[in-house]
Amino acid sequence: MSSSLLRSLLATFSLISIVFISSSTFAAAPTTFSQAKVALKKHIYFDQNNHGALGTLYCGCDWQWVGSSGGRIDPERCGYTIRAIENRGIRTEIEHIVPASWFGQQRQCWQNGGRKNCNKNDPVFSLMEADLHNMSVSIGELNANRSNYRFGLLPSTPQQHGLCKSKVDFKARVFEPRDEVKGLVARVNFYMHDRYNLTMSEPQQRLFIAWNKQFPVSRWELERDQRITQVMGHSNGFVTGKRTWSFKHRNSGIGVLTATAKTPRTQLPKTVNSNKTRTQKSDAAVLPIRGNRNSKIYHTENCSSYNSMKPSNIVNFSSEADALNAGYRKAKNCR
Repeated sequence: MSSSLLRSLLATFSLISIVFISSSTFAAAPTTFSQAKVALKKHIYFDQNNHGALGTLYCGCDWQWVGSSGGRIDPERCGYTIRAIENRGIRTEIEHIVPASWFGQQRQCWQNGGRKNCNKNDPVFSLMEADLHNMSVSIGELNANRSNYRFGLLPSTPQQHGLCKSKVDFKARVFEPRDEVKGLVARVNFYMHDRYNLTMSEPQQRLFIAWNKQFPVSRWELERDQRITQVMGHSNGFVTGKRTWSFKHRNSGIGVLTATAKTPRTQLPKTVNSNKTRTQKSDAAVLPIRGNRNSKIYHTENCSSYNSMKPSNIVNFSSEADALNAGYRKAKNCR
């Protein structure tokens, strides 16, 4: 067999293997943060630690995997300067891009006992905490320095970690990620706030809208989304282009509906946010959810247009989650 024919056969085999892997789905989505960290290493970032597309999220460093989900970096090799936390300056950690405290503080469980209480008693929080779309690999010290500060622009702040371009203003509690990940950060924020019905301040909305436009979806971001979709069972629509965020966006809340639909109403905790939303409960109405197959809008029994559709246009759903999963959006004339 000639060497050229052998190379051709190997290339064909590799392509078939890639197609098979990308078309396969993995086991059930993780239900805890610990499970999610392992899944992130095994299925999402398994090949990104050495000359990957982005390296660590905020600094772009390579790393070597250590243990089930952690890693180690060589600071000198990537030009990273440890600022203050020696042990966390040489290791990687799995970080929530939208901090757990951000989404936790909008749940009643956080007010009654913090993260531990939320893990124990709130299925919506657990779903958010284990959502792979919101997770990435970061240098531990940057994870600590970033804390739960809001995102922003820091043009006059010097770099504090050598060649690492991400910056922190500790006094103002503001964190600016490097340009290479600003678009990704924006679209993850859109996804988390929309899916889990979280409130987002107007300044943060304007910032993320600008970053989303200035830093479009990259090839790696699309690949990352596809890998996560295989595990989670759903994509980030703000990455794929199926969803868009406009100022004062109206959330779908599909993640809340998914979690609460599986939980007895008496066990559902309250949501706490600036809109003073009502106690979360299953949104399946006594009457079926009616979708309009032409407009792709669905109506609950408390919508004024619930009974005004032509019978031939009606598509019935058992819950709002089913309607949202089918690509429908809720009517605006509902009480």
